[in-house]
Amino acid sequence: MNDYGLDLRLIGIGASVLAFGGALWFGWRVWQRYSRRKALLLRLERIAYDTVHQVLVPDGMGGFIHIDHLLLTPRGIILLDTRRVVGVIFGGDQMSDWTVMSRKHRYTFDNPQPALYDRVAAVKQLAGDAPVEGRLLFSNLGKFTKGIPKWVFMLDDLEVEFPNVNRSGRSSPQFEKINEAWTRIKSQLRPSPHAFTNL
Repeated sequence: MNDYGLDLRLIGIGASVLAFGGALWFGWRVWQRYSRRKALLLRLERIAYDTVHQVLVPDGMGGFIHIDHLLLTPRGIILLDTRRVVGVIFGGDQMSDWTVMSRKHRYTFDNPQPALYDRVAAVKQLAGDAPVEGRLLFSNLGKFTKGIPKWVFMLDDLEVEFPNVNRSGRSSPQFEKINEAWTRIKSQLRPSPHAFTNL
């Protein structure tokens, strides 16, 4: 075999190794994402009687609005907007943009509170008198160093904010009203085309 043929063979082997390594890395990332999603859904099932995920709710103006998670809980209907943000987060109730600083990046994103209020309003119009609350759930990869804004909590605090449910509590008269609203809301939902926001 001449040098040219040997070079081609080495290039082919190198390309194969790179492709295999890339496939392993991609598979690892997909598995991590799947594992995080499954772990989160299991935790949400423990704090709620029923759950729906990645849905569209009528916005009252002929359109639909995306919601990551809707939960039926003893204290009412809870909607969660999940955020996977890595780094130190600077955000506040009166700030239009929140800033994230990590080792490699610095960027801003829109204050998510107004969008949360819109989602809560959309669910409330279907829920009637049943209580509806909204929360912004951030992954533990982020940290608010200047205080946590209103309606925000971290994944580590999920069960503190919403304890695991007592299944026998579903028979109370108060819960019957919440359950009726839940049934009404579920009948109006559509699957969302948006990708799952993982933590």
